Amino acid sequence: MHGYGQLIKVRATIMRGGTSKGIILRKYDLPADAKARDEMILRIFGSPDHSQIDGLGGGTSLTSKLAIVGPPTVPGAHIDYTFGQVSLENKVIDYHVTCGNIVTAVGLYAAEEGFVPLTEPVTEVRVFNTNTKKITIVEIPVEGEQIVYEGDFSIDGVPGQGSKIMLNFLDSGGIFTGKTLPTGNATDTVTLKDGRQFAVSIIDCSNLVVFVRAEDVGIRGTELQNEFDNNEELLDTLEQIRIEAGVAAGLIQPGEVVKPTTHALPKIGVVTSPKSYVSSTRMPVSQGDIDITSRYLSMGKLHKAYAVSGAIALAAAKTIPGTIPHEVARTAGNGLSIGHPSGMLYVEAAVEPAGLDWRVTRAACGRTARRLMDGFSYIPAAGLLASEREERDFAQLSLPNMC
Repeated sequence: MHGYGQLIKVRATIMRGGTSKGIILRKYDLPADAKARDEMILRIFGSPDHSQIDGLGGGTSLTSKLAIVGPPTVPGAHIDYTFGQVSLENKVIDYHVTCGNIVTAVGLYAAEEGFVPLTEPVTEVRVFNTNTKKITIVEIPVEGEQIVYEGDFSIDGVPGQGSKIMLNFLDSGGIFTGKTLPTGNATDTVTLKDGRQFAVSIIDCSNLVVFVRAEDVGIRGTELQNEFDNNEELLDTLEQIRIEAGVAAGLIQPGEVVKPTTHALPKIGVVTSPKSYVSSTRMPVSQGDIDITSRYLSMGKLHKAYAVSGAIALAAAKTIPGTIPHEVARTAGNGLSIGHPSGMLYVEAAVEPAGLDWRVTRAACGRTARRLMDGFSYIPAAGLLASEREERDFAQLSLPNMC
């Protein structure tokens, strides 16, 4: 088929996982050719466009997230999950990152769709992340052979309450570089082009994250969205630190053109000691209730809460002597209560020495999730069929529709 003058419809599910929202697409509803697949996904989201007005994306980095799911391809898993960060500015989907919030939604989706039989009181869904080649165990509460949706568990940054879904990240250190400490050092010094130097800790655990002290970049560490994102000098400094840390970790090549929208890794977080402040939801956060104060950036902007993968990396860093998070955090145990813009987040991480590096034996946190919508995304076929191969891929779709 030529497809011009037609609309193609593709099955889609929109789900919230933790403080993120994403679109779940089934692998076999998409073209086999990677270029044709990504072209279709970009049209589904409405990218590139900051508002994503002509698609299902939410116009922010936290609501422009993709999960491609399918049958498991490794022993012991129940479902495959490929995460993609869909750019708002460019025709790019970044598959070199991962998202712990969205894996919560994928675990719930797998249980709802019958990828795993329901067992009481908890159904363990083993999600294989194709980005990281790791399995995450998502614990779904079950009662009377039904998934339990109602509960009294809440997470800051999301209104209301729901049942508690536990995430257990197995052996999550060194996912992107092969080492929990990519440079071999707990703390490094990066030098910017203008000669300024900053101490950083680079951690590869669940995600690759660089942590820098708030005081070193001239802020308190308790800033909220407007104050943070309107500080162009701060954002520029943090971006330069992120790039130099990426070079030190071997993730970015020297001289490579890098933007937050094209190179999602490494992520960057700002940390300081526990401090009291009022959150963006007008909830008082007391320094006595948290172990560390931190701000986390996503695609060059302040995260409204805190990414799960970033929190796991922070918890792991806090347990390793010599890192900046270890020095500024109050607690010495495996648990860590993080003060973020929307409130607080509790995570756990356990590490053990592994030669000159560290092995992250366990990392976990609690989330909520729910399905928001099922249906079809309608996209114009015009402009998508750029080659005979892509045309054959589109013709194989089970749901083409003349409209």
